[in-house]
Amino acid sequence: MNEKICAVVVTYNRKDLLIECLEALRKQTRPLQGIYIIDNASTDSTPTLLLDKGYIKELPPLKLDEPIEKEFVIENLTNSEPIKIHYVRMNENTGSSGGFYEGVKRGYEKGYDWLWLMDDDGIPITTTLEKLLYNKNQADVLNSLVLLNGTNNLSFGIYYNKKIIYNFLEICATKKKLIFNTANFYNSTLISKNIIKKVGYPNKNLFIWGDEMEYFIRIMKYGGRVATVTDSFFYHPKGLGIRKKIMGLEVPVISNKLKLYCFIRNEAYIGKKYSFKSLINLFISYMFFYISNLKFYEFFFFLSAFVDGIFERWGKEKKYL
Repeated sequence: MNEKICAVVVTYNRKDLLIECLEALRKQTRPLQGIYIIDNASTDSTPTLLLDKGYIKELPPLKLDEPIEKEFVIENLTNSEPIKIHYVRMNENTGSSGGFYEGVKRGYEKGYDWLWLMDDDGIPITTTLEKLLYNKNQADVLNSLVLLNGTNNLSFGIYYNKKIIYNFLEICATKKKLIFNTANFYNSTLISKNIIKKVGYPNKNLFIWGDEMEYFIRIMKYGGRVATVTDSFFYHPKGLGIRKKIMGLEVPVISNKLKLYCFIRNEAYIGKKYSFKSLINLFISYMFFYISNLKFYEFFFFLSAFVDGIFERWGKEKKYL
């Protein structure tokens, strides 16, 4: 157990789910050396609950002009060895992109060998990390299979043999321990310091919905080896929910304006940066859908978000918070 491994958990206003996640991290059969808790300026008394549960020893200041980091220690529930708790309280909500940027940057600079990335609503089983690390020589990034809470169905699809598989039994039928070039980033994603050194940190400007895809594409572009470990399980609520096809382009059905804005803007940015074909497909599909259905207000909303992505205009999502 020479490698130093640190989990990075980004949280915002889900204090009870956060505690469930942290408790599961402390029960890993392959113990962690550290946990970064990136608190995105939660307003639901998250720090108070962390204090009550022994994860932190003091509350952060009520008002902050910049993020602060405090280090505490708690016992591993598997072998009673100490785990360093790095509690980062953000001065504002920076979304998952800002949170993972902070966690990856700080964990990398602290000298951890592997960073294990996840949102606060995911739950690893006791052997999740052990199964990932068993394959440490096979890839730069290792991701668990993400299962829907309380079931053996997938919460997110896995790309294999030119199609997306959503059925767990189909994954089993492949008899593959590792499925390369596919991963559900930020859902039990174990990433090596070596690939972080090569590709840098997550893009902190994207806020939500697309930030994980940008990091995945960037790592692949720079020659990083990415694989999903099919016997490493991570439980999570339902993934992208209902999806529909617009002129052959499958997209999630999003009613929340914040998520819709970020999805369109970030998809446009990713398309411009990595795939001109997907950029054009995105524009034509949405333009046809909104105009053919006489949804002119929605079309102009789409066009505004799309142009923001093309010209990398960041920060406008805050008006939808």
